[in-house]
Amino acid sequence: MKSRRAARSYAKALHDLARAAGRTETIAAELVSVVEVVRGDAALEQLFTRPGVSAATKHGVADEIAQRLDVSKLVRDFLGLVAGHGRAALLPDIAEAYRMLVDADANRARVRVRTAVPLTEQERALLAARLGAALGGKQVVIAEVVDKELLGGFVAEIGSLVMDGSLDGQLARLRERMARG
Repeated sequence: MKSRRAARSYAKALHDLARAAGRTETIAAELVSVVEVVRGDAALEQLFTRPGVSAATKHGVADEIAQRLDVSKLVRDFLGLVAGHGRAALLPDIAEAYRMLVDADANRARVRVRTAVPLTEQERALLAARLGAALGGKQVVIAEVVDKELLGGFVAEIGSLVMDGSLDGQLARLRERMARG
């Protein structure tokens, strides 16, 4: 809980600076690339999460990563700050909190959609439009997952909100109504 709060605080500070520079989307992409590099290397991930490693060492490694990825000065300085304060293990949470702030600015919602079969482009566009209308006109970005256990339809997850349009869900609701009489 405390680390989530810290991640949101760091993300908000970075977001404020990026917004002032008019570079929120670029910074988001750079942050994602840094997180991918760290997650893709078990040794790096351990280095950042191990409490016995000095803040100076973590800062140096973070700066090296930033230079190799050729990220902006803002992200390079931010990574150094986070690593220097011993918070580099929070980078994935910071990146997620930052993305949520950028999405809120852009009136955008990310939706995880589980389907029995892959959606066509036309179905994806129609679903995004309908979900966007249901969410008050937000632009919807769909992350699609094929779930072979679904009989048909879809289940959309937007944060803690679940919209069940699956055949499984419809059958469960019908079964419940029949049981009630």
